[in-house]
Amino acid sequence: MTKLYGQEDATYQAAGEFDGIKKLVDDFYDIMSELKESQHIRQMHPDDLEVSRDKLTRFLCAWTGGPRLYREKYGPISIPQAHAHLTIGSAERDAWLLCMKQALAKQNYPQDFQDYMITQLAMPAERCRNAD
Repeated sequence: MTKLYGQEDATYQAAGEFDGIKKLVDDFYDIMSELKESQHIRQMHPDDLEVSRDKLTRFLCAWTGGPRLYREKYGPISIPQAHAHLTIGSAERDAWLLCMKQALAKQNYPQDFQDYMITQLAMPAERCRNAD
């Protein structure tokens, strides 16, 4: 029987486990750096994205049901608290989701998985919104 996304580690497996998530994150930050629509959120990040890439990769591993790599390296995280120092409104949330949607489309993921991921990622993206 096939596990559904969101059950146990099915999402982590569907995302390609660590290597697949790392590729997704690398594409995400590359897109963020290139898109005109995301320049304002790119400026919220350091020039060197190495740590940002590592943190998001590790976070998404656990978030998708895989190993808790973020916690192992950086400790526990509250997504809204981690972003509270930034002004995040609807435009910033939407720009972040646009970058993630385009990064998901670059992967070899079935459309239903892409749709599932963007729907699920919209929740923490909205929780980070602290303006508007």
